[in-house]
Amino acid sequence: MTETDLKTLVHRLYALQAERVEAYRLFEEGYQAYLNTGPHYDFIQYRQLVHEITVAFNGISKEIIQIKNSLHEEHSRPDLSAHLEKLQEKEKEKLELTAMLQLAKQNVLDRPGEEGHQEAVQELKHKIMQTIEAIIEILQDFKYDSEESE
Repeated sequence: MTETDLKTLVHRLYALQAERVEAYRLFEEGYQAYLNTGPHYDFIQYRQLVHEITVAFNGISKEIIQIKNSLHEEHSRPDLSAHLEKLQEKEKEKLELTAMLQLAKQNVLDRPGEEGHQEAVQELKHKIMQTIEAIIEILQDFKYDSEESE
């Protein structure tokens, strides 16, 4: 494999991360639309959104795993492969936290008199921000290490 092939993989990774960011934006946009249908939520529409986002995330993850394997096996870059392993773990964590946040936000709307729901929302937002910061750091390390070989 040539250096050009490695650069192609690196650029594809960045494109996939951009797709993932866009999928999150659409997920949040769709979730807000779902909340606006309350108190008799349009769950069927939301379930379809979740399905579409899941399909998108699965496709992105599979391709990133292929890149990770290629970096390790074909390009002898276990350092870059390790970054992608960490990236996938943090992205999984972010998705789980996002789902928890959506439930917490709905609890705030559905149970306004109950205590603790707003605090849960704030705590989850904080955890998501920490996870995003970790993802950014992993991507920066990946960029630095991938440019090191140029």
